Amino acid sequence: MVTTEVDRRRGQLAALAIAAVVIIVGVPLWWRTTETYRAWLPVSQIKELAYMQLQLSADVEVVFARGTVTPEQQKKVPLTQTQDEEHTVDEDTALRYRYETRYRTATVMEEDALNKPTAAEADLSLHMLSESPCGSLVVYVIPESSSLLAQDVDVYIGQRRTAFLRIGAQMRAVRTLEQLLAHLDPQLKQVLQVMSFSHSDIIAALSDRVRLSPGTKESMADSMRAFKSSPGYEITFSLLNPDPKSHRLHWDIEGAVQTYIQPLLTKLAPVANFSIDSQTLYYAMLGVNPRFDSSRGAYTLNSDSLAHVINPVEARLGSNAASSNPVLNFLLYVPDAHHSPLYIHDHKKQEVASNAFHSPRWGGIMVYNVNSFYGAEAELPVDVNINMAKVMGVFLAQLRLLLGVQSSSPPPGFLVAPCGTAGLADWELDRLMWSRSVENVATATTTITSLAQLLDQIGNIVINDNIAVQVSNAVTSLQLAVAELEAGNLGFALQYSKEAILASERAFFDPSLLHLLYFPDDQKFAIYIPLFLPMCVPILLSLLKILSETRQKRREKQAKRD
Repeated sequence: MVTTEVDRRRGQLAALAIAAVVIIVGVPLWWRTTETYRAWLPVSQIKELAYMQLQLSADVEVVFARGTVTPEQQKKVPLTQTQDEEHTVDEDTALRYRYETRYRTATVMEEDALNKPTAAEADLSLHMLSESPCGSLVVYVIPESSSLLAQDVDVYIGQRRTAFLRIGAQMRAVRTLEQLLAHLDPQLKQVLQVMSFSHSDIIAALSDRVRLSPGTKESMADSMRAFKSSPGYEITFSLLNPDPKSHRLHWDIEGAVQTYIQPLLTKLAPVANFSIDSQTLYYAMLGVNPRFDSSRGAYTLNSDSLAHVINPVEARLGSNAASSNPVLNFLLYVPDAHHSPLYIHDHKKQEVASNAFHSPRWGGIMVYNVNSFYGAEAELPVDVNINMAKVMGVFLAQLRLLLGVQSSSPPPGFLVAPCGTAGLADWELDRLMWSRSVENVATATTTITSLAQLLDQIGNIVINDNIAVQVSNAVTSLQLAVAELEAGNLGFALQYSKEAILASERAFFDPSLLHLLYFPDDQKFAIYIPLFLPMCVPILLSLLKILSETRQKRREKQAKRD
């Protein structure tokens, strides 16, 4: 009897010891070793970025030439004014445009430059005197008697960040400087709309974040045509020769790229990186049968059939699998002898002057006719030297459109100077940089907030340290980009916005965040129950038995006392 009691007591102590070890040591150790590692993320800062309040600041300098202000008015300059425009886009997005305008009179050297015979020469001379920083504008107010502008031109916009504004007769009649500035204000706003950012440009840059109304979408045709902002682009020039037996084509694509395309890409270096390649495809057909127009003795491609041209050709182009950058395709198609000449018609059945068309966010195609080389005594294949100046003029215009360089028509009375050999004016580059900076900030903000929401909803996803570093870098770069936009430092704002979008995409597409690398709760139960149930049932039954015996002994003792 005594031995049985000792064995029972020993069994109870053993069960209690095992239960204590499992509860005190086993469960915490298992919990710690199977815990999902989640590095710290700046969640509060990400939530602040979700409500985007952007302020874009532009510096404008208005310079009065001799004869535009009276001596009494001249005493009140230099003068600085600040104008703010606020726009509430939606409940999570607000915009503010700040224009800091500084008024002053022209220096002696600037007066000498304004006395040049033409506006283009004056623009160059003023640029040599001082170069305006990126994102700023200088407007020179010239007298009505100035010979720089023609009689029907009120505003001249040069290749740099300079504009000439002719003062009207009604402005010279005002007495105070305040009245003069009030008369100049509408024209200055028009100049800013052309040379700097506009509200429509900024809204188009926020198209991924803001839902556009149908009326707004129609006015955003240019932005819908352009490629989305990217750190780099691949440009491919392809020569399509469907009939190599009839003509042997020669094109100096390397020299043409260096002459016509490379100056533009060099100027666009702050926006993105570019790589260029070329290829020649033989027996490559358009995939659409052109119609023969007997009245003109030529073949035609209607605008309705142009949409069916790209897919068959695209299958032959190939792709650069080593790069994830968008590809801009420019195709030069030389029709075969049986379908030459070939002309493209628009929606109005009119012949397109450039004989080319472009597809939004894809590229452009130009048809180059060589039927004049086929003479009665010509031997096939005929040698054809392609006029690259004509071809690159078309491709350069298409490249500008696809990269988002807006070519809107100026207001009446405005004269815009040609962009020159670089293919891009300085103020056009600034407009593109404003749009790209805002687009990058909006895209990076959307990406990082979506990632934070995903990680918050699924608690089993592992957050490694490298992801936390990328998220922190993205948040820091976003804050710096927003601060630089507010300060008007456009170059730094674009650079920080590019760093933000790169860091946010690296964090969002990190391989460790794949859904196959974590288990949902139901799968965890299916794994752990067969492991823990055989061990926990005996321990639990022993504890229940000990508890039952303890209660039984207490009842017996209570009965003896009674």
